[in-house]
Amino acid sequence: MACEFEVQLAASRNDNSMEQVFAALDLVEALDAQLTVYRDDSEVSHLNQLAATEPVAVEARLFGLFELAQQLWHQTEGALDITSGPLSEVWGFSRREGRVPSDEKIEAARQRVGMQFIALDAAGHTIRFLRPGMTVNFNSLGKGYALDRMAELFEVHDVDDILLQGGKSSVLARGTQPGVAEGGWRVGVRHPLRTSEQLAELTLRNQALSTSGAGTQFFIRKGRRYGHILDPRTGRPADGLHSVTVIAPTATEAEGLSTAFYVMGPQKAADYCAVRPEIAALLVAPGGRAGDVQLIALGQDTSSWLRLADN
Repeated sequence: MACEFEVQLAASRNDNSMEQVFAALDLVEALDAQLTVYRDDSEVSHLNQLAATEPVAVEARLFGLFELAQQLWHQTEGALDITSGPLSEVWGFSRREGRVPSDEKIEAARQRVGMQFIALDAAGHTIRFLRPGMTVNFNSLGKGYALDRMAELFEVHDVDDILLQGGKSSVLARGTQPGVAEGGWRVGVRHPLRTSEQLAELTLRNQALSTSGAGTQFFIRKGRRYGHILDPRTGRPADGLHSVTVIAPTATEAEGLSTAFYVMGPQKAADYCAVRPEIAALLVAPGGRAGDVQLIALGQDTSSWLRLADN
């Protein structure tokens, strides 16, 4: 998954929590081997090779991840789409070779994008692509999914009070951080323009968090900046926000929705949070002057989870 995974917990000499830490990290390696598209022998690569010609049976939990991806695709009106790989290819982001494609190339790629062209058969756990040239990529859900699976393992073995992190963008918290009287874990959110500074502090209480933005993956052509988060509905880079941080019950949802909200923009994100009270978000938009930012907090009682940094 091209990132480091970390586990924080309060261990004692008399428990076996460290054994579960190693087991959880081994699980991440196994999930990476299953989900990656950068190895020909992974289950997802095998699916991408065959699913346009025949239904392909996949492991039960992987099928469940497909079902969640389809659900989030519907809920976000297509803003989150795991089939958008052809667009990343045509823009050069998949190999970090950014380029501006022609309208014709964008449209040709869009013909191979769309969750509506994936058929899921729950009875046999099979996947079928309804258009040739389609592929799936879980880069907008994979880290969160791995964190959720790690949390399941810790729960089975009665390991409480843990903080799990995938890369610098996805976090899952269970129990209470030592020394935090009000419960939960405190997690900082970095300033998207000044990454050495902390913009805010969020409190997670048996929740997960994910941040999405195009602050590090972008290219500039003729004075215009193009970020790597693409709107699968238009085939072009999303813009208008610096970053989006989402709090959700699961890390998979948090990661998917942070990407989707970045694409959807503030109003659509607010509409989503209005009907999903368990979801909260912190959107960072450009401010009135160069270098300034505007914070938009959505969902839940802001005072219960958000504290701005003293900058």
